Amino acid sequence: MDLDSLYKALAASPENVPLLLMVAKLEEDRFALAESRELLERVLALDAGNREALLGVARLLDFSGESSQAMVRLEDLCSRMADFSGAWLLRARISLEEGEGVLARQFYDRAVELDRSQADDALLEEILKAGGRKRGVMTSSGEILDEEDDDGSPVEGMDAAMALDLGIDFRVRADLRFSDVGGMEQVKDDIRMKIIHPLKNPELFAAYGKKAGGGVLLYGPPGCGKTLMAQATAGEIDATFLSVGLHQILDMYIGESEQKLHKIFELARKCRPAVLFFDETDALAADRRDMRQSAGRTLVNQFLSELDGAHASNDDLLVLGATNAPWQLDGAFLRPGRFDRIIFVPPPDRAAREEIAKIHAKGKPLSDFDPADVAKRTEGFSGADLKAVFDQATEAALGEAMRKGSMVPVTGKMLANAAKLVKPSTKKWFESAKNHALYANQSGFYDDILTYLGIKK
Repeated sequence: MDLDSLYKALAASPENVPLLLMVAKLEEDRFALAESRELLERVLALDAGNREALLGVARLLDFSGESSQAMVRLEDLCSRMADFSGAWLLRARISLEEGEGVLARQFYDRAVELDRSQADDALLEEILKAGGRKRGVMTSSGEILDEEDDDGSPVEGMDAAMALDLGIDFRVRADLRFSDVGGMEQVKDDIRMKIIHPLKNPELFAAYGKKAGGGVLLYGPPGCGKTLMAQATAGEIDATFLSVGLHQILDMYIGESEQKLHKIFELARKCRPAVLFFDETDALAADRRDMRQSAGRTLVNQFLSELDGAHASNDDLLVLGATNAPWQLDGAFLRPGRFDRIIFVPPPDRAAREEIAKIHAKGKPLSDFDPADVAKRTEGFSGADLKAVFDQATEAALGEAMRKGSMVPVTGKMLANAAKLVKPSTKKWFESAKNHALYANQSGFYDDILTYLGIKK
Protein backbone atom coordinates (compact mmCIF):
# COMPACT_ATOMS: atom_id res chain seq x y z
CA MET A 1 0.00 0.00 0.00
CA ASP A 2 1.37 3.41 -1.05
CA LEU A 3 2.02 5.55 2.03
CA ASP A 4 2.38 8.73 -0.02
CA SER A 5 -1.14 8.29 -1.40
CA LEU A 6 -2.48 7.65 2.09
CA TYR A 7 -0.84 10.79 3.45
CA LYS A 8 -2.38 12.78 0.59
CA ALA A 9 -5.76 11.33 1.57
CA LEU A 10 -5.10 12.35 5.18
CA ALA A 11 -4.27 15.87 4.10
CA ALA A 12 -7.67 16.04 2.45
CA SER A 13 -9.42 14.40 5.43
CA PRO A 14 -7.29 15.07 8.56
CA GLU A 15 -9.97 13.89 11.02
CA ASN A 16 -10.59 10.50 9.41
CA VAL A 17 -9.96 8.20 12.39
CA PRO A 18 -9.97 4.84 10.50
CA LEU A 19 -7.50 6.29 8.00
CA LEU A 20 -5.27 7.62 10.77
CA LEU A 21 -5.24 4.19 12.43
CA MET A 22 -4.40 2.48 9.14
CA VAL A 23 -1.45 4.76 8.41
CA ALA A 24 -0.24 4.47 12.01
CA LYS A 25 -0.16 0.67 11.70
CA LEU A 26 1.73 0.85 8.43
CA GLU A 27 4.30 3.19 10.00
CA GLU A 28 4.59 0.80 12.95
CA ASP A 29 5.14 -2.15 10.59
CA ARG A 30 8.12 -0.37 9.04
CA PHE A 31 9.39 0.55 12.54
CA ALA A 32 8.80 4.28 12.10
CA LEU A 33 7.73 4.42 15.74
CA ALA A 34 7.78 8.19 16.18
CA GLU A 35 5.59 8.74 13.11
CA SER A 36 3.19 6.04 14.26
CA ARG A 37 2.97 7.53 17.76
CA GLU A 38 2.21 10.97 16.36
CA LEU A 39 -0.67 9.59 14.28
CA LEU A 40 -2.10 7.70 17.26
CA GLU A 41 -1.98 10.84 19.38
CA ARG A 42 -3.97 12.62 16.68
CA VAL A 43 -6.59 9.88 16.96
CA LEU A 44 -6.75 10.26 20.74
CA ALA A 45 -7.11 14.03 20.40
CA LEU A 46 -10.23 13.35 18.32
CA ASP A 47 -11.46 10.37 20.34
CA ALA A 48 -9.87 10.03 23.79
CA GLY A 49 -11.41 6.59 24.39
CA ASN A 50 -10.41 4.95 21.11
CA ARG A 51 -9.30 1.49 22.24
CA GLU A 52 -7.24 0.69 19.15
CA ALA A 53 -5.24 3.89 19.52
CA LEU A 54 -4.71 3.29 23.25
CA LEU A 55 -3.54 -0.26 22.52
CA GLY A 56 -1.29 0.98 19.74
CA VAL A 57 0.45 3.46 22.06
CA ALA A 58 1.07 0.70 24.60
CA ARG A 59 2.48 -1.52 21.87
CA LEU A 60 4.82 1.25 20.69
CA LEU A 61 6.04 1.79 24.26
CA ASP A 62 6.88 -1.91 24.49
CA PHE A 63 8.74 -1.75 21.15
CA SER A 64 10.72 1.22 22.49
CA GLY A 65 11.85 -0.74 25.57
CA GLU A 66 9.42 0.98 27.93
CA SER A 67 7.57 -2.21 28.87
CA SER A 68 6.81 -1.04 32.43
CA GLN A 69 5.07 2.06 31.12
CA ALA A 70 3.25 -0.08 28.57
CA MET A 71 1.98 -2.40 31.32
CA VAL A 72 0.71 0.54 33.38
CA ARG A 73 -1.31 1.74 30.40
CA LEU A 74 -2.61 -1.76 29.68
CA GLU A 75 -3.71 -2.28 33.29
CA ASP A 76 -5.71 0.94 33.08
CA LEU A 77 -7.11 -0.07 29.68
CA CYS A 78 -8.19 -3.51 30.93
CA SER A 79 -9.82 -2.06 34.04
CA ARG A 80 -11.84 0.42 31.93
CA MET A 81 -12.52 -1.89 29.00
CA ALA A 82 -12.56 -5.37 30.52
CA ASP A 83 -13.93 -6.97 27.34
CA PHE A 84 -11.03 -5.76 25.16
CA SER A 85 -9.28 -9.02 24.29
CA GLY A 86 -6.45 -7.31 22.40
CA ALA A 87 -5.28 -5.55 25.56
CA TRP A 88 -5.24 -8.80 27.55
CA LEU A 89 -3.26 -10.51 24.80
CA LEU A 90 -0.63 -7.75 24.73
CA ARG A 91 -0.35 -8.01 28.54
CA ALA A 92 0.31 -11.74 28.05
CA ARG A 93 3.07 -11.07 25.52
CA ILE A 94 4.80 -8.46 27.69
CA SER A 95 4.52 -10.66 30.80
CA LEU A 96 6.14 -13.48 28.82
CA GLU A 97 8.98 -11.14 27.76
CA GLU A 98 9.54 -10.31 31.44
CA GLY A 99 9.70 -14.00 32.43
CA GLU A 100 6.30 -14.05 34.16
CA GLY A 101 4.99 -17.30 32.68
CA VAL A 102 2.12 -17.88 35.12
CA LEU A 103 0.88 -14.30 34.76
CA ALA A 104 1.22 -14.50 30.97
CA ARG A 105 -0.90 -17.66 30.98
CA GLN A 106 -3.68 -15.99 32.95
CA PHE A 107 -3.74 -12.93 30.69
CA TYR A 108 -3.69 -15.19 27.61
CA ASP A 109 -6.61 -17.28 28.91
CA ARG A 110 -8.60 -14.10 29.54
CA ALA A 111 -7.97 -12.88 25.97
CA VAL A 112 -9.04 -16.17 24.41
CA GLU A 113 -12.12 -16.46 26.62
CA LEU A 114 -13.21 -13.05 25.34
CA ASP A 115 -12.36 -13.77 21.70
CA ARG A 116 -11.37 -17.23 20.47
CA SER A 117 -9.86 -15.75 17.31
CA GLN A 118 -7.06 -14.38 19.53
CA ALA A 119 -5.79 -17.93 20.09
CA ASP A 120 -2.14 -18.24 19.13
CA ASP A 121 -0.67 -21.75 19.38
CA ALA A 122 2.94 -20.55 19.08
CA LEU A 123 2.51 -17.94 21.84
CA LEU A 124 0.79 -20.45 24.11
CA GLU A 125 3.61 -22.94 23.62
CA GLU A 126 6.15 -20.28 24.63
CA ILE A 127 4.06 -19.42 27.70
CA LEU A 128 3.88 -23.07 28.73
CA LYS A 129 7.65 -23.43 28.34
CA ALA A 130 8.04 -20.40 30.60
CA GLY A 131 6.09 -22.15 33.35
CA GLY A 132 2.61 -20.86 32.56
CA ARG A 133 0.83 -24.11 33.38
CA LYS A 134 -1.22 -23.06 36.38
CA ARG A 135 -4.52 -21.49 35.51
CA GLY A 136 -6.38 -19.17 37.82
CA VAL A 137 -9.67 -17.31 37.67
CA MET A 138 -9.37 -13.66 36.67
CA THR A 139 -11.87 -10.97 37.58
CA SER A 140 -12.81 -8.24 35.12
CA SER A 141 -10.49 -5.83 36.89
CA GLY A 142 -7.53 -8.15 36.37
CA GLU A 143 -7.38 -9.51 39.92
CA ILE A 144 -6.28 -13.16 39.91
CA LEU A 145 -7.95 -15.70 42.17
CA ASP A 146 -6.59 -19.23 42.41
CA GLU A 147 -9.04 -21.87 41.28
CA GLU A 148 -9.31 -24.69 43.84
CA ASP A 149 -10.61 -28.24 44.09
CA ASP A 150 -13.05 -29.28 46.79
CA ASP A 151 -10.14 -30.23 48.99
CA GLY A 152 -8.64 -26.74 48.69
CA SER A 153 -5.78 -27.70 46.41
CA PRO A 154 -5.15 -25.58 43.31
CA VAL A 155 -6.37 -26.89 39.97
CA GLU A 156 -3.75 -27.31 37.29
CA GLY A 157 -4.62 -26.12 33.77
CA MET A 158 -6.06 -29.06 31.88
CA ASP A 159 -6.32 -27.69 28.37
CA ALA A 160 -3.23 -26.87 26.29
CA ALA A 161 -0.87 -27.58 29.21
CA MET A 162 -2.32 -31.05 29.65
CA ALA A 163 -2.20 -31.60 25.90
CA LEU A 164 1.48 -30.66 25.91
CA ASP A 165 2.13 -33.11 28.75
CA LEU A 166 0.34 -35.87 26.83
CA GLY A 167 2.18 -34.98 23.64
CA ILE A 168 -0.96 -34.49 21.54
CA ASP A 169 -1.76 -31.86 18.95
CA PHE A 170 -4.06 -29.33 20.64
CA ARG A 171 -5.62 -26.36 18.89
CA VAL A 172 -8.03 -23.94 20.48
CA ARG A 173 -9.54 -23.61 17.03
CA ALA A 174 -8.89 -25.35 13.75
CA ASP A 175 -7.75 -23.03 10.95
CA LEU A 176 -8.98 -25.21 8.08
CA ARG A 177 -12.42 -25.14 6.49
CA PHE A 178 -14.02 -27.32 3.82
CA SER A 179 -13.14 -24.62 1.29
CA ASP A 180 -9.46 -25.41 1.97
CA VAL A 181 -9.92 -29.07 0.99
CA GLY A 182 -10.01 -29.74 -2.74
CA GLY A 183 -12.98 -31.75 -4.01
CA MET A 184 -14.45 -34.59 -1.88
CA GLU A 185 -17.92 -33.04 -2.14
CA GLN A 186 -19.77 -36.27 -1.37
CA VAL A 187 -17.66 -36.80 1.77
CA LYS A 188 -18.31 -33.20 2.83
CA ASP A 189 -22.05 -33.67 2.34
CA ASP A 190 -21.98 -36.85 4.46
CA ILE A 191 -20.07 -35.06 7.21
CA ARG A 192 -22.45 -32.09 7.12
CA MET A 193 -25.47 -34.32 7.64
CA LYS A 194 -23.91 -36.70 10.14
CA ILE A 195 -21.76 -34.25 12.11
CA ILE A 196 -22.10 -30.54 11.38
CA HIS A 197 -25.88 -30.09 11.20
CA PRO A 198 -26.54 -31.98 14.48
CA LEU A 199 -23.95 -29.85 16.30
CA LYS A 200 -25.24 -26.57 14.85
CA ASN A 201 -28.94 -27.44 15.23
CA PRO A 202 -29.17 -29.54 18.41
CA GLU A 203 -32.78 -28.61 19.20
CA LEU A 204 -34.04 -29.64 15.75
CA PHE A 205 -32.20 -32.95 15.83
CA ALA A 206 -33.30 -33.59 19.41
CA ALA A 207 -36.91 -33.32 18.21
CA TYR A 208 -36.16 -36.29 15.97
CA GLY A 209 -34.44 -38.20 18.75
CA LYS A 210 -30.93 -37.35 17.52
CA LYS A 211 -28.22 -35.67 19.58
CA ALA A 212 -24.93 -33.98 18.81
CA GLY A 213 -21.69 -35.86 19.26
CA GLY A 214 -20.85 -39.50 18.83
CA GLY A 215 -18.31 -41.38 16.78
CA VAL A 216 -17.53 -41.34 13.06
CA LEU A 217 -15.02 -43.54 11.28
CA LEU A 218 -13.30 -42.26 8.13
CA TYR A 219 -11.75 -45.03 6.05
CA GLY A 220 -10.11 -45.32 2.68
CA PRO A 221 -6.73 -45.55 0.94
CA PRO A 222 -3.75 -43.78 2.55
CA GLY A 223 -2.97 -40.23 1.49
CA CYS A 224 -6.53 -39.29 0.48
CA GLY A 225 -7.13 -36.59 3.07
CA LYS A 226 -8.74 -38.26 6.09
CA THR A 227 -6.68 -36.23 8.56
CA LEU A 228 -7.18 -33.04 6.54
CA MET A 229 -10.93 -33.66 6.48
CA ALA A 230 -10.97 -34.15 10.27
CA GLN A 231 -9.26 -30.78 10.79
CA ALA A 232 -11.63 -29.07 8.35
CA THR A 233 -14.63 -30.60 10.16
CA ALA A 234 -13.43 -29.05 13.44
CA GLY A 235 -13.01 -25.72 11.66
CA GLU A 236 -16.52 -25.86 10.20
CA ILE A 237 -18.09 -26.16 13.66
CA ASP A 238 -15.60 -23.82 15.39
CA ALA A 239 -14.57 -26.60 17.75
CA THR A 240 -11.42 -27.39 19.66
CA PHE A 241 -9.33 -29.90 17.68
CA LEU A 242 -7.28 -32.60 19.40
CA SER A 243 -5.30 -35.05 17.27
CA VAL A 244 -4.02 -38.29 18.80
CA GLY A 245 -1.57 -40.78 17.34
CA LEU A 246 -0.77 -44.32 18.40
CA HIS A 247 2.60 -43.39 19.94
CA GLN A 248 0.93 -40.87 22.26
CA ILE A 249 -1.13 -43.56 23.96
CA LEU A 250 0.86 -46.78 24.04
CA ASP A 251 3.11 -47.17 27.08
CA MET A 252 5.46 -49.95 28.14
CA TYR A 253 4.07 -50.03 31.70
CA ILE A 254 0.90 -51.96 32.47
CA GLY A 255 -2.12 -49.72 32.94
CA GLU A 256 -0.42 -46.52 31.74
CA SER A 257 -1.88 -46.68 28.22
CA GLU A 258 -5.40 -46.88 29.64
CA GLN A 259 -4.71 -43.91 31.93
CA LYS A 260 -3.41 -41.82 29.02
CA LEU A 261 -6.46 -42.65 26.94
CA HIS A 262 -8.77 -41.65 29.79
CA LYS A 263 -6.93 -38.35 30.31
CA ILE A 264 -7.22 -37.54 26.60
CA PHE A 265 -10.98 -38.07 26.67
CA GLU A 266 -11.27 -35.99 29.86
CA LEU A 267 -9.36 -33.16 28.20
CA ALA A 268 -11.65 -33.31 25.16
CA ARG A 269 -14.76 -33.28 27.36
CA LYS A 270 -13.47 -30.21 29.18
CA CYS A 271 -12.97 -28.35 25.89
CA ARG A 272 -16.38 -29.09 24.34
CA PRO A 273 -17.49 -28.58 21.66
CA ALA A 274 -14.49 -30.56 20.52
CA VAL A 275 -13.32 -32.92 17.81
CA LEU A 276 -11.14 -35.72 19.14
CA PHE A 277 -9.30 -37.30 16.22
CA PHE A 278 -7.61 -40.71 16.41
CA ASP A 279 -5.27 -41.61 13.57
CA GLU A 280 -4.48 -45.29 12.92
CA THR A 281 -7.63 -46.27 14.79
CA ASP A 282 -7.25 -49.92 13.76
CA ALA A 283 -4.10 -50.17 15.90
CA LEU A 284 -5.92 -48.90 19.01
CA ALA A 285 -9.17 -50.75 18.35
CA ALA A 286 -7.89 -54.04 16.95
CA ASP A 287 -10.01 -57.18 17.05
CA ARG A 288 -9.58 -58.75 20.49
CA ARG A 289 -9.80 -62.24 19.00
CA ASP A 290 -6.39 -61.64 17.44
CA MET A 291 -4.79 -60.57 20.73
CA ARG A 292 -2.80 -63.01 22.77
CA GLN A 293 -1.83 -60.59 25.53
CA SER A 294 -4.36 -59.19 28.00
CA ALA A 295 -2.75 -55.71 27.89
CA GLY A 296 -4.09 -55.07 24.39
CA ARG A 297 -7.54 -56.33 25.37
CA THR A 298 -7.61 -53.98 28.37
CA LEU A 299 -6.83 -50.97 26.18
CA VAL A 300 -9.59 -51.91 23.74
CA ASN A 301 -12.03 -52.24 26.66
CA GLN A 302 -11.00 -48.82 27.95
CA PHE A 303 -11.52 -47.29 24.50
CA LEU A 304 -15.00 -48.81 24.29
CA SER A 305 -15.85 -47.53 27.77
CA GLU A 306 -14.76 -43.98 26.86
CA LEU A 307 -16.81 -44.04 23.65
CA ASP A 308 -19.85 -45.17 25.63
CA GLY A 309 -19.42 -42.27 28.05
CA ALA A 310 -19.69 -44.77 30.88
CA HIS A 311 -18.28 -42.37 33.49
CA ALA A 312 -18.88 -38.96 31.85
CA SER A 313 -21.13 -37.49 29.18
CA ASN A 314 -19.85 -37.28 25.60
CA ASP A 315 -22.45 -34.75 24.45
CA ASP A 316 -20.92 -32.16 22.06
CA LEU A 317 -17.83 -34.37 21.76
CA LEU A 318 -17.26 -35.74 18.29
CA VAL A 319 -14.84 -38.66 18.10
CA LEU A 320 -13.37 -39.08 14.63
CA GLY A 321 -11.32 -42.12 13.75
CA ALA A 322 -9.26 -42.65 10.61
CA THR A 323 -8.09 -46.00 9.33
CA ASN A 324 -6.82 -47.66 6.19
CA ALA A 325 -8.05 -51.06 7.40
CA PRO A 326 -11.52 -50.86 8.99
CA TRP A 327 -11.91 -54.64 8.72
CA GLN A 328 -9.24 -55.02 11.40
CA LEU A 329 -11.34 -53.20 14.03
CA ASP A 330 -13.05 -55.13 16.78
CA GLY A 331 -16.71 -55.49 15.80
CA ALA A 332 -17.77 -53.90 19.09
CA PHE A 333 -16.53 -50.51 17.84
CA LEU A 334 -19.06 -50.51 15.01
CA ARG A 335 -22.11 -50.84 17.24
CA PRO A 336 -24.57 -47.96 17.77
CA GLY A 337 -23.24 -45.25 20.06
CA ARG A 338 -19.61 -45.90 19.13
CA PHE A 339 -18.24 -45.62 15.59
CA ASP A 340 -21.75 -46.08 14.29
CA ARG A 341 -21.26 -43.80 11.29
CA ILE A 342 -18.77 -44.93 8.68
CA ILE A 343 -17.68 -42.65 5.82
CA PHE A 344 -15.64 -43.83 2.85
CA VAL A 345 -12.97 -41.32 1.75
CA PRO A 346 -12.08 -42.31 -1.83
CA PRO A 347 -9.24 -41.03 -4.00
CA PRO A 348 -10.06 -37.61 -5.45
CA ASP A 349 -12.05 -37.58 -8.68
CA ARG A 350 -10.96 -35.57 -11.72
CA ALA A 351 -12.56 -32.31 -10.54
CA ALA A 352 -10.99 -32.74 -7.10
CA ARG A 353 -7.57 -33.52 -8.60
CA GLU A 354 -7.83 -30.31 -10.61
CA GLU A 355 -8.51 -28.35 -7.41
CA ILE A 356 -5.66 -30.10 -5.59
CA ALA A 357 -3.32 -29.34 -8.49
CA LYS A 358 -4.17 -25.63 -8.16
CA ILE A 359 -3.42 -25.79 -4.44
CA HIS A 360 -0.03 -27.45 -4.98
CA ALA A 361 0.80 -24.94 -7.73
CA LYS A 362 0.53 -21.96 -5.39
CA GLY A 363 3.82 -20.20 -4.74
CA LYS A 364 5.70 -21.98 -7.54
CA PRO A 365 7.09 -20.42 -10.74
CA LEU A 366 4.96 -22.06 -13.47
CA SER A 367 4.82 -22.08 -17.26
CA ASP A 368 2.15 -23.73 -19.45
CA PHE A 369 0.43 -25.03 -16.33
CA ASP A 370 -2.93 -26.65 -17.06
CA PRO A 371 -4.58 -28.13 -13.93
CA ALA A 372 -7.13 -29.97 -16.10
CA ASP A 373 -4.30 -31.73 -17.94
CA VAL A 374 -2.66 -32.73 -14.64
CA ALA A 375 -5.99 -34.11 -13.42
CA LYS A 376 -6.46 -36.11 -16.64
CA ARG A 377 -3.01 -37.72 -16.32
CA THR A 378 -3.39 -38.72 -12.66
CA GLU A 379 -6.39 -41.08 -12.59
CA GLY A 380 -6.45 -43.05 -9.32
CA PHE A 381 -3.87 -40.81 -7.63
CA SER A 382 -4.29 -39.85 -3.99
CA GLY A 383 -3.69 -36.33 -2.73
CA ALA A 384 -0.28 -37.50 -1.48
CA ASP A 385 0.52 -38.92 -4.93
CA LEU A 386 -0.34 -35.58 -6.53
CA LYS A 387 2.01 -33.84 -4.12
CA ALA A 388 4.74 -36.27 -5.20
CA VAL A 389 4.10 -35.29 -8.84
CA PHE A 390 4.64 -31.61 -8.05
CA ASP A 391 7.67 -32.41 -5.87
CA GLN A 392 9.34 -34.35 -8.69
CA ALA A 393 8.55 -31.69 -11.27
CA THR A 394 9.88 -28.99 -8.95
CA GLU A 395 13.09 -30.96 -8.39
CA ALA A 396 13.52 -31.24 -12.17
CA ALA A 397 13.12 -27.46 -12.54
CA LEU A 398 15.56 -26.83 -9.69
CA GLY A 399 18.13 -29.17 -11.23
CA GLU A 400 17.92 -27.33 -14.54
CA ALA A 401 18.08 -23.97 -12.76
CA MET A 402 21.27 -25.06 -10.97
CA ARG A 403 22.86 -26.02 -14.29
CA LYS A 404 21.84 -22.77 -16.02
CA GLY A 405 22.42 -20.51 -13.05
CA SER A 406 19.06 -18.80 -13.50
CA MET A 407 15.40 -19.29 -12.63
CA VAL A 408 13.64 -22.07 -14.55
CA PRO A 409 9.85 -22.41 -14.24
CA VAL A 410 8.03 -25.66 -13.59
CA THR A 411 6.49 -26.47 -16.96
CA GLY A 412 3.48 -28.50 -17.98
CA LYS A 413 5.85 -30.96 -19.68
CA MET A 414 7.77 -31.48 -16.42
CA LEU A 415 4.50 -32.20 -14.63
CA ALA A 416 3.47 -34.64 -17.36
CA ASN A 417 6.79 -36.49 -17.07
CA ALA A 418 6.49 -36.61 -13.27
CA ALA A 419 2.95 -38.02 -13.58
CA LYS A 420 4.40 -40.92 -15.60
CA LEU A 421 7.06 -41.63 -12.95
CA VAL A 422 4.77 -41.54 -9.90
CA LYS A 423 2.64 -44.66 -9.53
CA PRO A 424 -0.77 -44.36 -7.79
CA SER A 425 -0.43 -45.75 -4.28
CA THR A 426 -4.16 -46.51 -4.05
CA LYS A 427 -4.15 -49.55 -6.38
CA LYS A 428 -2.64 -51.92 -3.84
CA TRP A 429 -5.13 -50.80 -1.20
CA PHE A 430 -8.09 -51.44 -3.50
CA GLU A 431 -6.80 -54.92 -4.32
CA SER A 432 -7.07 -55.82 -0.63
CA ALA A 433 -10.21 -53.79 0.05
CA LYS A 434 -12.09 -55.43 -2.84
CA ASN A 435 -11.68 -58.88 -1.28
CA HIS A 436 -13.03 -57.67 2.07
CA ALA A 437 -15.94 -55.89 0.40
CA LEU A 438 -16.85 -58.97 -1.64
CA TYR A 439 -16.33 -61.78 0.85
CA ALA A 440 -16.42 -60.28 4.38
CA ASN A 441 -19.15 -57.69 4.06
CA GLN A 442 -22.29 -59.30 5.44
CA SER A 443 -23.16 -56.08 7.30
CA GLY A 444 -22.82 -53.97 4.16
CA PHE A 445 -20.26 -51.64 5.77
CA TYR A 446 -18.02 -51.69 2.70
CA ASP A 447 -20.60 -51.37 -0.08
CA ASP A 448 -19.15 -47.95 -0.93
CA ILE A 449 -15.93 -49.65 -2.04
CA LEU A 450 -17.86 -51.85 -4.48
CA THR A 451 -19.81 -48.83 -5.75
CA TYR A 452 -16.56 -46.93 -6.34
CA LEU A 453 -15.10 -49.91 -8.22
CA GLY A 454 -18.29 -50.38 -10.23
CA ILE A 455 -18.85 -53.92 -8.88
CA LYS A 456 -22.31 -55.31 -8.22
CA LYS A 457 -22.72 -57.86 -5.42
